[in-house]
Amino acid sequence: MATRDYVKRGKAPRKQTRNNKKKANPTLFPVKWAITAFVLMLGLGTGLYFLSKTPEPEKTKTQDTRKPENINTIPPKPKEKWSYIERLENKEIHVEAKEQEISNRPYLMQCGAYKLASQANERKAMIAFQGLESSIKKNKGKTGFWHRVVLGPYAFKRDAERDRNLLRRNRIEPCEIWFWE
Repeated sequence: MATRDYVKRGKAPRKQTRNNKKKANPTLFPVKWAITAFVLMLGLGTGLYFLSKTPEPEKTKTQDTRKPENINTIPPKPKEKWSYIERLENKEIHVEAKEQEISNRPYLMQCGAYKLASQANERKAMIAFQGLESSIKKNKGKTGFWHRVVLGPYAFKRDAERDRNLLRRNRIEPCEIWFWE
């Protein structure tokens, strides 16, 4: 079989596409819409004409026809009907708070565990900028030494939660609260 040269042959000629879209016959003027608009305008004009020809209603005897004596006078301030303003100013509210639970063991808050001491020192500095004192504890783990950044001890969990919320507001996360070991 002879070799063929496909490069010299060139591309196949394009097939002609059929244009099946029918062109809409353009109408010169929308007569139907023009007649509708004319009828509406005629009805509006007729209605306005009859409204302008109707007589004004007569005033009843109950309506006051006198002119005000002095337009520039300001009426007196009305008296208030409500007494809740005075009641709220003098009201006292008594709230009974739950007593804090005293635990046998103090609480500890850990804000990170790092392999490198420099990372732990950075976290400790960030916490110190918030006005809290933290410490770094070095622990031996399965994969080597870990530097834990801890705050505490706290006698009440509520105090630890308060400090954790302060750190969260300043985007220092995650911090977990545990019992002191």
